[in-house]
Parts: sequence; structure tokens; C-alpha cells
Amino acid sequence: MTVSLEPYDEFSYFPDNASEFDIAWNGPPMVTRVRAELPDGRHLSALRWGTGEPQLVMLHGGAQNAHTWDTVALAIDCPMLAIDLPGHGHSDAGADGSVGPTANAADVAVVVAQLAPHAAAVVGMSLGGLTALALLGQYPGLVRKLVLVDITPGVTPSKAQGIVDFVNGPATFASFDGLLARTMEFNPHRSESSLRRGILHNAVQQSDGSWVWRYRRFTIGGPESAEGRTEEHAALWNVLEERQVPLLLTRGMRAGSVVDDLDEAEVLRRNPRATVVHFAESGHSIQGDQPVELAAAIRSFALT
Repeated sequence: MTVSLEPYDEFSYFPDNASEFDIAWNGPPMVTRVRAELPDGRHLSALRWGTGEPQLVMLHGGAQNAHTWDTVALAIDCPMLAIDLPGHGHSDAGADGSVGPTANAADVAVVVAQLAPHAAAVVGMSLGGLTALALLGQYPGLVRKLVLVDITPGVTPSKAQGIVDFVNGPATFASFDGLLARTMEFNPHRSESSLRRGILHNAVQQSDGSWVWRYRRFTIGGPESAEGRTEEHAALWNVLEERQVPLLLTRGMRAGSVVDDLDEAEVLRRNPRATVVHFAESGHSIQGDQPVELAAAIRSFALT
């Protein structure tokens, strides 16, 4: 199989997103790429949807980028800010190369304060959800409501093994076809067209014709230890208990989800007023598997 590629334009795929999920198309949405400078001179990049003040802040998962929210954004149709986390997409690396939620939150707080200080809610998937929890703990004034997309502090390397295996795959691919084939192997329930869009947003072709993931371009130093990550994640349980903001947990019920029954019960123990919504046809990436349904849940919880 050979994939014919046109010159990459990150704003050209929205009609495909809408068409695949039967979202009414009224012409191209107003989306611009913006960036915010951090105190140390680094920059984080983001997609600003709409022309009004952002009502939602969207934080993607590890090894993803802000475009993971495109279909959800089209379905919600409100002003929002989707941020490329440090070391992902078009953003600079995290301080000292860190990709942990605590370090991420310090950077994200600067962006939110500059570009979306009055957002009604912060929505975070996977690493973005843990980052949102850390943001709530460190900068509670920036998080009025919180949506966790298939993530809790109970995530462990073993629960996320499938994701880890995919992310820790080959660093380079000789062709786009090889990159697409591997992505399809690890995402059997997603359409080829949606995965192709995702790769074009999340990978870049080198001068020799090979392909690399965008997030690998900014990796500095070695990864944090699994033990250190688990301890950092576990500490975020206290944030759920200490910061009793309105909370929505959305959970994929297919294989690949990193949330189990014990995690869900612990969320409700820590925040008894939390709302939990199950997505029967979703794995870990609910925004990819059931984006319209996720959009409806976010809108109902955060914007009403």
C-alpha cells in the first residue's frame, strides 16, 4: 500500500473530521495557531478555536497534540483553547526535558493565565488529565470545573502497557506507509482515514524521506523512572479530595482504557459529587472513538 501525500496544511482536514462523524458543515471554523512565552524564554503552542474568549481549555494525552481534539471541537462549536503540552506538537520541550504533570502544570498555567483565564472548565485526557489535576492543585483559580478523559491518578505502567508499547516503538520509519501500518495495528477500532489525519498532525518527514513523531523532536535527557511517575500520579489523588470542584470522569469501557472499577470508586470516594459517564464503544482515546458523544457530555457538564 502506498499513500499519496499532499503538502501538509494543519487546517485543511476539518471537513474530513466533520464528514466522518456526520457533524454539520457550515464552512471552515475559525482556528488560529497561537503561542505563549514562558518566563525562561520557551514557548508553548496552542490552537485557538473561535473568536471569543475561550470557554474550554483542552489538554491532550502523552505522545499526542492539540489536534486530537479537532472533532470534539467541531461538535461542541464554542470558543476554546487546545494546548500542545511541553515536548509535544509545536511546543518547546519541558524544563529539563520533563514530561511529568507537575512540571507541565507550571508551564500550562502561564498559557491559561495569558490566553484563557476565565475558561469554564479544563478538559484533560490521559497525561493531559493528570496535568489538569496538577494545575488544579497548584493554581486552583484557573480550574473552575474539571473533565478527566479516561484517566485517574491510579494509572500505572501495567495499566497503560499497550500505550507504552506503542509510544516506545521505532524512533524512525522509512516511509509513511510503515508509520500508518503500525498505528493501525495498535488502533484496530479506528478508521484508516482518522489515523492518517492523526499521523499527519503528529509526525514530520525528514530530509532523507523518513518519518519521525513530532514529540520525539523535543525529548531531552532520559525519561523519568516508572517508580517516580507512579508516585507523582498517586499524589494527585489528594488534589481530588482537597479541591472539590465540579468533576466529570469519562471512562472508556473497551480494552485499552487505563481506568478500572477501583479507580472509578476511588474518584467517587474522594469527590462524592463527581459525575461518571461510561463510553461503551471507546478505549482509552474517547475523543477518537466517540468524539461526538464526548462533546455532548463535555457541553452538558461544563457549559450549562
